[in-house]
Amino acid sequence: MLISQMNWMQAEAHLARDDRAVLPLGSTEQHAYLSLAVDAILAAKMAEDAAEPSGAAVWPVLPFGITPYFAAYPGTVTLRLETYARLIEDALESLYRSGARRIVLVNGHGGNNPGQTAAMEWLAGRPDAQVRWHNWWAAPETMATVKAIDPVASHASWMENFPWTRLPGVEMPAEQKPMVDIDALKSRDPVSARLLLGDGNYGGFYQRSDDDMARVWAAGVAETRKAIEDWT
Repeated sequence: MLISQMNWMQAEAHLARDDRAVLPLGSTEQHAYLSLAVDAILAAKMAEDAAEPSGAAVWPVLPFGITPYFAAYPGTVTLRLETYARLIEDALESLYRSGARRIVLVNGHGGNNPGQTAAMEWLAGRPDAQVRWHNWWAAPETMATVKAIDPVASHASWMENFPWTRLPGVEMPAEQKPMVDIDALKSRDPVSARLLLGDGNYGGFYQRSDDDMARVWAAGVAETRKAIEDWT
């Protein structure tokens, strides 16, 4: 159930029957030849696909996150750590005020993980609520599926190249890019990081078959659905 397709009266009635809320978390940042909104697109679709059978309410994706290391790439939007923590707390408080008590944050960007601490701090004052932080792409079965297909997978590589994150008319390089030195990358300012990283792919092929991507997506949906549905 998409909140975007409800009015406030319908949302009130729905949450009175089902107190689950699903909030996708994304980012707007460089993804090499893919959309700048990859993380937002994937988090939103993952939340919608996973929640659909149960009817849990799904909110619109938060499109901005924490990504200072990509600040030198045009189009990237990054929030300060303090700003993001307050955003998460305010969003949770709003969902709670609306009647949500079981909240799943479907996260699509690793840089957002400090938000989990903010969620835990908020939760400490709400003993009647539960919050789950779910990094959909890093869940065990999903990541195992990625590794089984091709262990060389990373940011902006094939593992994020789904039909819905590609751009029309943009061709992908055919080669497998060598993995970047992650430790060196993390130690640099944004301009130096861009010089080291180049096009934005951390390493690996840029695209694999749609059959491979369907396997990854199916694993992600299954694990995310469990996070939404299983509260025992």
